[in-house]
Amino acid sequence: MADQQLLLDARGLTKRFPGVLANDSVDLQLAPGEILGLLGENGAGKSTLVKMLFGIYKPDEGEIFMKGSKAEIDEPGDAIELGMGMVHQHFQLVGPLSVAENIVMGAEPKRGMFFDLTKGEEQVAELSQRFGLAVDPKAIVEDLPVGLQQRVEILKALYRGAEILILDEPTAVLTPQETDELLQVMRDLAATGVGIIFITHKLREILAVTDRVTVLRDGKWVGTESTEGATQESLAELMVGRSVVLRIDKDDASVGEPVLSVHDLRVRDDRGHELVRGASFEVRSGEILGVAGVEGNGQRELVEALTGIRPANQGKVTIGTQDVTKASPRTIAEIGVAHIPEDREKDGIVGVYSVADNMVLNQYFKAPFAKGGQRQFAAIAENAERLVEQYDVATPSIKTPGKSLSGGNKQKVIVARELSIENKLVIASQPTRGVDVGSIEFIHKQLVAERDRGAAVLLVSAELDEIFSLADRIIVMYEGEVVADMPAEDATREQLGLLMAGATD
Repeated sequence: MADQQLLLDARGLTKRFPGVLANDSVDLQLAPGEILGLLGENGAGKSTLVKMLFGIYKPDEGEIFMKGSKAEIDEPGDAIELGMGMVHQHFQLVGPLSVAENIVMGAEPKRGMFFDLTKGEEQVAELSQRFGLAVDPKAIVEDLPVGLQQRVEILKALYRGAEILILDEPTAVLTPQETDELLQVMRDLAATGVGIIFITHKLREILAVTDRVTVLRDGKWVGTESTEGATQESLAELMVGRSVVLRIDKDDASVGEPVLSVHDLRVRDDRGHELVRGASFEVRSGEILGVAGVEGNGQRELVEALTGIRPANQGKVTIGTQDVTKASPRTIAEIGVAHIPEDREKDGIVGVYSVADNMVLNQYFKAPFAKGGQRQFAAIAENAERLVEQYDVATPSIKTPGKSLSGGNKQKVIVARELSIENKLVIASQPTRGVDVGSIEFIHKQLVAERDRGAAVLLVSAELDEIFSLADRIIVMYEGEVVADMPAEDATREQLGLLMAGATD
């Protein structure tokens, strides 16, 4: 690829933080009209790299060229002036303002000394039509669905003349239909000559829309390949450095009696808003029930109520024959419930505790880990050594503080602790979020093993691929209600996407 063809040519970008080499001499090139996928495990250096491109971080070494000229990018304003736009994973929008006001903010058309809103709305309407990004300039942003809010973010970058667009995990909060719409928007933008850097961990999306993919591993560039001819397996191997099984083979479920029964459950959040609204369902022994839904539809509050972390306002929760609606987290754990929490930092580990101590958080007061009120350090250490080996936890020592581990290894500590004792019910909420591909494979195998052992497994995941890979039965949550319950073999991505968006037919 000749230099004169490149919109962006980053050479040898290096960024160090105290104790961490986040990017080690990384190269990246982008041509006009190209969609380049940026792929890597959690912590591989993707976000650091694009933050250097966009001026949020200053590279310690390396150079950035745009259209053949060296670019001095000291802050995001410099990047924007040079024709670069970035759509962050968490939108930078002002909810009470209109679409037009959000898009032109900071670069408003004026009539004399005053903001010309009518002119701004006309400019946004013209821009929307030119790029095929249909959105009402007068609509209030907070009233728009997430997919349309994302269009506003893209238009905001295009309004400022962006020829390079960086999209950071843009599909994380979209339904499948909204994701498909976004991928089409990306194709349409590329057809106008806009170059797009697309950061995602979803291999299916990389294969669907990109021309080339650059892979990072441990902060280093490991390859840039044409997407044509690539497979999910080949990309995963580049990311991890070894062959990875992406879809777990499992036998048909041997389903028994209900283990968890939820009837008319209603739960409020911290602000008093009712986010679970009359949910009813069952999970039976020997099956994995997947809970699908766009994040923010009551899944977190549901799990917190089932595990005793948050009180239910109405309804009944039964585990086996025991009413646990008002039970404490310890009581629920004591009757055989494992909990892999959504937020591992807040609810999963104690950062200052050692790996060994974190592995007995649910049993530290029981034999063999305690005797006569005294901790049994030898038993705690023996347990940790065994689980570190069994669950492939990468740690310098069982004495290492939990906060020092990578995200994937923190998750393995939690999984090891929760699944190393015999449970009748496993509640796994976003069990592979922020976890590398290799660890995802391992955690999936453990959940299937629990199901095959006869436990009931409730899997809450925002990743439809994970739901389809693991679940025997699927329920869909929308605005706090269970709106569908179906065998996994009967579900399609399109059908679940519509249900997740609130379709009733």
